[in-house]
Amino acid sequence: MPHIRILLFLFFSLKMFSNVPIANADTPSRKAILKLTVVATTKLAESKFEQSLATARLALRYAIDRNDDELIAKSYNTIAANFEELSEIDKAVFYYKKGLSYADKTNNDTIKNSLNNNIGNVYCFELNNLSEGINYYQKALEYSSKINDSKGAYITKMNIAWAYFYKGSFNKGKPYLDFINTHQSELDDKETIVAVNMLNGMFFTNKLEFDKADSFFKKAIILGKEGNEQSDLLYVYEEYANLLMKKGDYKMAYENLVLYNSIKKVLEDSNKLKKANVVGLNLELDEYKRKVDTIENEINLQDISLQKSRIIVILFIIAFSVVLLLLYNFYRNNRFKKKKNAELIIANEKLFIAKERAEEASHLKSQFVSTISHELRTPLYGVVGITNLLLDEHKELADSPHLASLKFSARYLLCLVNDVLQINKIEENRIVLESLTFNLADEINLIKNSLSFIAKSHKNHINVSIDPAIPEYLIGDKLRFSQIIINMVSNALKFTNNGEVNIKADLVRIENKAHFIEFNIEDNGVGIAEEDQEKIFEKFVQIGRKEIDYQGTGLGLSIVKRLLELFDSTISLKSKTGEGTTFTFTIAFDHDPIKTMELINKIQVDLSSSEIFKVLVVDDNKINQLITKKIIEKNNCKSRVVDSGMAALAILETEKFDIILMDINMPLMNGFETTKRIRQKGIVTPVIAVTAFDKEEISEEALSAGINDIIIKPFEPVLLFKTINQLLYGENKTELV
Repeated sequence: MPHIRILLFLFFSLKMFSNVPIANADTPSRKAILKLTVVATTKLAESKFEQSLATARLALRYAIDRNDDELIAKSYNTIAANFEELSEIDKAVFYYKKGLSYADKTNNDTIKNSLNNNIGNVYCFELNNLSEGINYYQKALEYSSKINDSKGAYITKMNIAWAYFYKGSFNKGKPYLDFINTHQSELDDKETIVAVNMLNGMFFTNKLEFDKADSFFKKAIILGKEGNEQSDLLYVYEEYANLLMKKGDYKMAYENLVLYNSIKKVLEDSNKLKKANVVGLNLELDEYKRKVDTIENEINLQDISLQKSRIIVILFIIAFSVVLLLLYNFYRNNRFKKKKNAELIIANEKLFIAKERAEEASHLKSQFVSTISHELRTPLYGVVGITNLLLDEHKELADSPHLASLKFSARYLLCLVNDVLQINKIEENRIVLESLTFNLADEINLIKNSLSFIAKSHKNHINVSIDPAIPEYLIGDKLRFSQIIINMVSNALKFTNNGEVNIKADLVRIENKAHFIEFNIEDNGVGIAEEDQEKIFEKFVQIGRKEIDYQGTGLGLSIVKRLLELFDSTISLKSKTGEGTTFTFTIAFDHDPIKTMELINKIQVDLSSSEIFKVLVVDDNKINQLITKKIIEKNNCKSRVVDSGMAALAILETEKFDIILMDINMPLMNGFETTKRIRQKGIVTPVIAVTAFDKEEISEEALSAGINDIIIKPFEPVLLFKTINQLLYGENKTELV
């Protein structure tokens, strides 16, 4: 497709405004906005797409503010031409038609001519829809005739001839070729001379007048090389090769195809570079498009509201008349209503008091859950940490069943705390799904390995079956998905002995980018009685519990049901007592290769450094100090421990550290206040909050205090050092992740 024709046409239609001065950016005049449209067109002609799009968007915003349909149409025309040059055809058509809808409201036939010509080009050469494209071309010719625009008519008729020849309709295209041959010398249009000679060559090739065709093609090649018209020269080589094939000169045909391919490769590489330079700007323009649509919808709603105002007034008059007629009845019932109103007031007061008490109870419940989780996680950090220290320092205890039981019990208690917090967050609508790239097979196999302890204790085997049609990388909230699978599989393992648990994932359908995957969790365990099947998703319900069994908290399936609701999904089950149970649910994950590659490329490599970090530990709990110090020193790093915020500020006056581990809940001066004072001293050392508080509760306050990241106790040492590496070697971040 000859993109140069669009650029010439667009530039020619706007060149009359090239000498208009730019007004103050705060209060731009119409002339200033016109100048912006010319600048945007000039940048487009220079292939400076990012600058052209930014300038056109600015002009569009000012034009919308002025409610100037003509300027809006010009801005959309330039934006669409940018996207066509970048081969984003859907966006180009959208913005061209958007511009045409505004242009049709004006008396400016020049912009109507330009938009119809450009849309015709897209339909004929990009969307392969000749009839639709010719319709737009004919409209463009009508407007050219109205404004006596010989240059515009010339370019449009050249495009029509090219479109017909491109489809093999040479008889339909000949009148337009005759027109451009007649008027080419009058206009002395050097930019289109290559294309004109090529079209003559195509026409005479079709008539089998090979000598004439050969002459025109050779002239087109010479002019294309002289003028560096690479886009048009590309098509000349292709059509000339077709002529040589018909003549039987296969060697020369091959040489011209080689030249065609070499130019095509250069242009394709150039197009790739163009697209690379505008990455991210598309998203911004899409967002801007949505804002513009919102403004337009608001304007339309206002128009509808005004149109209905008369009806509303009439209805109001009728209603008022009805009210007057009912006054007598109202007077008769006045005393009765007063009595009922008094009763309603008393009832409303009671309801208000009950509402306040319910809100206070809900707040107290949330506060209690937060407090109890903090109070439990702090000693759990000590239990898990000391257990790990014992195993590290006394290898002879590695097989001790007592230590294994202690470690298991601590982790079970931690799971209980996390389950209570999870159900509390869901009830308060505090969970928002994230969009992360992940590998479904890797996540499921990781869960399988992590649950191997429970599987072995019940002498079970876990089988995994993944549909090969599922893409390697999906986009969704992998953390919530993992929680669902972990709860489902662990539940199946606990109610199965000497059996199997099967995890199946099958791709059932695709809608746009959404891939709907059906998951089945099957076991051949004890099964669930039919009368109990509706109860198992309720909180704290445990079916068939025996005193000697380990049945958990009764929250797992309730959490699964609530999390699936966040995914707009439901869960079903089939079960027979003594034969096993099958749970089925479907989740839609997005698959976008381009977005996936962007997310994967942004993932930072987990750096491992041989450097010895110097770490400052700020914690008032002696046991936590001991455990954190041991973890740091075990990884060949140096540490200093202080037990208060004041002590931390004092030691930072004389010593420098690579990282600071900050407890939050400390007496006199908590971790937030300590970090604020550290930042006020100009110290930029990364600070990691190591706390038992839930991350979502403190993220906002931590960010405002200057804390770089948060780690929840108890934690795995590898998480601590991965976070340290990211802060010391990764890109600087201004927000908590």
